[in-house]
Amino acid sequence: MANTPQARKRIRRNERRALINTNRMSRIRTFVKKVEAAIAGGDKAAATEALKAAQPELARGVARGVLHKNTAARKMSRLTKRVGAL
Repeated sequence: MANTPQARKRIRRNERRALINTNRMSRIRTFVKKVEAAIAGGDKAAATEALKAAQPELARGVARGVLHKNTAARKMSRLTKRVGAL
C-alpha cells in the first residue's frame, strides 16, 4: 500500500487518467467500427465519410498518448485500403 503522500496522490491521479483514457479509446473504437460497418455494408460513400471522421480521432489518440503512432498509422492505412477496394 502507498505510504508516502506522493504515492497516494499518484494513485488518485492514475485512477482519474485511466478513466479519461478509457473514454478516449472507446470513442476511437466507435469511429473505427462505423467505418468497418460501412465497408461491410458495401456503401463506399458512407465508408469514405466515416473514414474522414475516424482519421482525426486516431490522430487525436496519438497526440493524447493513448495510441502509439505506428498503431494509428497501421489502422488508418488498413482502413483506407479497404475503403479504396470497394
